[in-house]
Amino acid sequence: MAVHLNCDGSSRRDFLQLGLGGLVGFGLCDLLRLRAVAAETGKKPVNCIMIWLDGGPSHFETFDPKPDAPSDIRGTFPTVATKVPGVHFSEPVTKLAGVFDKFTVVRSICHRDPNHGGGNHYMMTGAPTPVPVGCGAFVTFHPSMGSMVSYSRGVQGGLPPYMAMPSNTRSGGPNFLGGQHAPFIIPGGPNSEHFRVNDVVLPAGIAEGRVSSRRDLRAALDRMKRGTDKMMEDPAVEFDRFYEQGFDLVSSARAQEAFDISREDAKVRERYGRNDMGQRFLLARRLVEVGVSWVTVNWGGWDHHENIATAYKGDALKTLDQGVSALLTDLDERGLLDSTLVLLLGEFGRTPKINEKGGRDHWPNAMSVLMAGAGIPGGQIVGATDVKGYYASNNVYRPEDFAASIYTKMGIDPRQHLETTAGRPVQLVNDGRLIKELFV
Repeated sequence: MAVHLNCDGSSRRDFLQLGLGGLVGFGLCDLLRLRAVAAETGKKPVNCIMIWLDGGPSHFETFDPKPDAPSDIRGTFPTVATKVPGVHFSEPVTKLAGVFDKFTVVRSICHRDPNHGGGNHYMMTGAPTPVPVGCGAFVTFHPSMGSMVSYSRGVQGGLPPYMAMPSNTRSGGPNFLGGQHAPFIIPGGPNSEHFRVNDVVLPAGIAEGRVSSRRDLRAALDRMKRGTDKMMEDPAVEFDRFYEQGFDLVSSARAQEAFDISREDAKVRERYGRNDMGQRFLLARRLVEVGVSWVTVNWGGWDHHENIATAYKGDALKTLDQGVSALLTDLDERGLLDSTLVLLLGEFGRTPKINEKGGRDHWPNAMSVLMAGAGIPGGQIVGATDVKGYYASNNVYRPEDFAASIYTKMGIDPRQHLETTAGRPVQLVNDGRLIKELFV
């Protein structure tokens, strides 16, 4: 798979750009060894699928078209009617327009950081990127929402609570919460017939029933191929409860079925699109279905400073439109949408005026965010931008409000205080207010 670079020269694999904000995922047994199992509450929790469009998608060419603006602002695409009378989207998201009754678009989230790294951190954590004010100034980077969910819930039914594919985002890490709350990474392309998830495939000796003792089982698990970088050497330890958990995962029918996407009905796979991104959306559904608390699908290449019309006529938007509309419909039909929060966003929107290269530049003053499930009403537009799309002008919300709303939906108190590794108290979300339209 190609590495997509943003205009600052950083890739979606450049996870260490913001302090420890991009800690890469651990191998399975490392992850399990560092985390204790959380008690089951008995209440069905809300899980989350976050689709992250790294680089910053355009609100003009998706959910907030401006058909009455001058041509150098409105762009080349006509609008299409959504399923809700009077609401129109841009033509590249026609399929999503047809299922608008299943999701809300917030058109009025904005912030002031036009940089990829800063915008990424702000939208992923609900906290602005800290800026040192002098030599030796103490800087605290916030944990990502996925890592905070991991911290709050722990392992659910033997499954790591936080997963990301095909890689982590730059600000998707745990920071001061500790590496045990980094995501479990699922690399590779699930559209391939040879797709397997490392650390979840049974070693041949186990699969063929040749393990005769727990010592042999430990040795077989130790030989399992690691697909993620190590943050520490694997110490020689006794066969403890973390290895028990690892064995539970690789040996359980429930876990094997979730990761084995080839078990999915062919018609369902076609519905999502037979490409890697479409199949990642499908795999995300399979993971939340068996209890994974947070799944991030990371998709780079949305930093269109040139030829944005050509890019939005291409395969990426068709894949996004088909895959996300299929995901929402599939979750709804399976009765999972009420317990699954679906988010679609990037770090900011794009400039209203098309530049001399036919592209749009960074614009944090206005962006559109798709939000669905977990009791969020369908067919709703929240907030607005001005007639030319320059600024969020009505019902304006900040990333703090976005994060506070997500945490509340997932049963986590956004007002709680955490303690950094230096012993400093840090509020999870500072002055975040709920996006009230999501809770009606």
